[in-house]
Amino acid sequence: MVETIVLRVVQACIRHAFATLALAVLVCMGAGTYAATHFAINTNSSDLISPDVPWRRFEAAFNAAFPNLSADVVVVIDAKTPDQADAAVTALSNRLAALPSAIKLIRQTGGGSFFERNGLLYQSPEDVDRLTVSLVRSQPFLQPLAAEPNLSGLGHMLAGLGTAISTGQVSPDTLDPKPLGAITAWLNNFLASRPSFLSWVEMVAGSDDKRGTRRILLVRPVLDFTDLQPGHLAADAIRNTARDLSLTPDKGVRVRLTGDVPMADEEFSTLAEGAGLNGALTALAVLIILWLALKSGRIIIAVVVSLIIGLAVTAALGLAMVGAFNLISIAFAVLFVGLGVDFAIQFSVRYREERHLADDLVVSLKQAALKAGRPLALAAVAVAAGFYSFLPTSYRGLSELGLIAGTGMIVAFITSITILPALLQILRPRGEREPVGFLFLAPVDRFTARFRYPILIITFVVVAAGLPLLWHVRFDFNPIHLRSASVESVSTFIDLTHDPDTSPATIHILRNSLQSARETAAKLDTLPEVSRTVTLASFLPEHQDQKLAAIANAKAALAPVFASHPPLPAPSDEETVAALQQAVAALAGIAQNDKTLAALVIALKNLADAPADTRIRAQQALFASFPAMLTRLQQSLEAAPVTLDNLPAEIKNDWTTPDGKAAIEVFARGDSNDNGVLRQFANAVRAVAPDATGYPVTIQDASETVVRAFLQAGAFALISITILLFIVLKRVTDVLLTLVPLLVAGMVTLELTVLLDLPLNFANIIALPLLLGVGVAFKVYFVMAWRSGVRNLLASSLTRAVLFSAATTAAAFGSLWFSHHPGTSSMGELLALSLACTLSAAVLFQPILMGPPRKPDLPK
Repeated sequence: MVETIVLRVVQACIRHAFATLALAVLVCMGAGTYAATHFAINTNSSDLISPDVPWRRFEAAFNAAFPNLSADVVVVIDAKTPDQADAAVTALSNRLAALPSAIKLIRQTGGGSFFERNGLLYQSPEDVDRLTVSLVRSQPFLQPLAAEPNLSGLGHMLAGLGTAISTGQVSPDTLDPKPLGAITAWLNNFLASRPSFLSWVEMVAGSDDKRGTRRILLVRPVLDFTDLQPGHLAADAIRNTARDLSLTPDKGVRVRLTGDVPMADEEFSTLAEGAGLNGALTALAVLIILWLALKSGRIIIAVVVSLIIGLAVTAALGLAMVGAFNLISIAFAVLFVGLGVDFAIQFSVRYREERHLADDLVVSLKQAALKAGRPLALAAVAVAAGFYSFLPTSYRGLSELGLIAGTGMIVAFITSITILPALLQILRPRGEREPVGFLFLAPVDRFTARFRYPILIITFVVVAAGLPLLWHVRFDFNPIHLRSASVESVSTFIDLTHDPDTSPATIHILRNSLQSARETAAKLDTLPEVSRTVTLASFLPEHQDQKLAAIANAKAALAPVFASHPPLPAPSDEETVAALQQAVAALAGIAQNDKTLAALVIALKNLADAPADTRIRAQQALFASFPAMLTRLQQSLEAAPVTLDNLPAEIKNDWTTPDGKAAIEVFARGDSNDNGVLRQFANAVRAVAPDATGYPVTIQDASETVVRAFLQAGAFALISITILLFIVLKRVTDVLLTLVPLLVAGMVTLELTVLLDLPLNFANIIALPLLLGVGVAFKVYFVMAWRSGVRNLLASSLTRAVLFSAATTAAAFGSLWFSHHPGTSSMGELLALSLACTLSAAVLFQPILMGPPRKPDLPK
């Protein structure tokens, strides 16, 4: 019946060839228009998993309760000094807040007026005591500069210091050499035209700023979902604003973006990078392979046209069925090219063989339909059934790929028996003068027939010996490893993960009350895998009375510094030089026995002797951040007791909900970009809180979901294909002869991934369904030929069709392998490996396994 239906379809298409072609062109134009106007791709890897699995429900519940604890864009500001970092983050956040068309919300982590006033309360009592003592000691240094913040004031202050030491009012031993050494180093670098950065904060604090030189802004951008890079508007606004504010590396400040939106946008650009060249080279390679397979430009045109029409129809159907392609389902194009070309090549090679036997175009097309129709139909249905078996899984990326690819196989089969023969009738290729098969492989056929059993035994022994390797197959669950580390968003994300305090790889837990959150956090704090936990209660500083007393003492001592000073007229350059020379004279006598003061004297003298414009530039650079430092210092000494009642509303809203729910954020100890650290961290936290969510948890649960989905899909596909084959072939032995080589190819592929250290991941795992699709098709062709009585399969036209079909598919995979995107590249690598194993199993192993054909199953 199948042969009859295919034959009648082919006859109708070649009888009405031009009408068939016209209808196909109209369908292609409609499908292409629909695909172009509805094309969309979702690069969010989290959407690849069904929202109904338990861990996705935990994730959704937490995100709904506390949306502000995650940001679509994270702006990382690194500066040379804390002063620069503070100035940069303030300037950038103020400017971005005035861009509502691009930025919805912007906040600084650990920043704002509350932390500027109460930040000291969050340091240890020891650090507060040390800092306040250092501030008190800096009072004689700061007071004259506060009144006269310029080079003249610096000269007057240093001259007074020299006089106080000379008269015995100040002992040289009580001097802190660090601020004087810092000023000296800065002056020397400035005069030598070397980049130099001075931190007033570190000088007056007497040690490094505990906040470091990094500041982080959390941004909620305006997203344009009609664009393939929805966040580009906000990203461009941030980068342009930073550039306008001179927040650039040459000025000592680096602004970088990371977060879900920048990584998704840059991932698309990485995917697109070089895609045009790769596509052109792939198309050229496919055309060359088609020429070697078909030896006729007219047949190649027919194959390519039918392939393009089928691809356009499949793309339109795919978009209509799923709405938007994802990072997995977009691979349907590769699958369609690989298997769609296979169907077309199988039909065309069969046509060429029949044309060699009978030099009549119509007769050859009918004979090709009669002899190739049944194997093609069975292969198409078997492959489609295999792909449709992915639909029930929780891995949406895989299920959508199965839906589109399965439909595509039906489309490819239909175009191969309609458009292709119609085009061959219209183009009328020349007859075939030579046999189509590989006659030179006949000796290999005889050799394998003679030594069939030894070859089978050796093959099974080698495959069995590699079975222990299957226990070492790895799945890399970290989606960051699928992205290019050379792009800014990914490199910045990885940079943040190295520091437990800034790592975005944190775990979130939802509790019904703050008390419950505090109890859970207390348990988590005892775990060696946990660095720290944060709840709303974490914003209540400990030992407040002790710290506030120390802060009050420093405030009283520094009162003269913050007292209002009448503005002094700007000194002239002559007055500045005189002040510097005064300082040199005052320090020269006591500098002989002090290296720090001696170096300072030389630097001051060189500055006094420099041109006037040099002093102007030095003053601007040296005192640019001084007023802001005084302002922040004064604010930090206004600390007051912190309670839950007087915490800012934005902090309360970040960590509690109106109905009393509370959030916990858990930070890992160690490098959270390390898979081992992430796994141990997530497992330890979930042992205490099974409902935990967040990046370390979700990527592991996602990997388990993916692996389970593939096992389920593989089982469903194997069962459905087995049932279909049994219905068609009606013999258990023939079904086994089809499936055993497929299973051997799968096992060998997985064994080789271990030997080649090629872990499975969210992207390359689609090589396994492809292996199933290509493998079933190839095996069906050989079994059907064997059942029809064909001998010397290697020398037959079938092997020619299979080899060149595989070569065409390999060309498409090769383009993926050379992609700039690591995930796509690994996909191409594993696809090529699985194809090589599948082809070897079909062409070399399966004919040996089947042995001499039985009595042919001739159609009745």
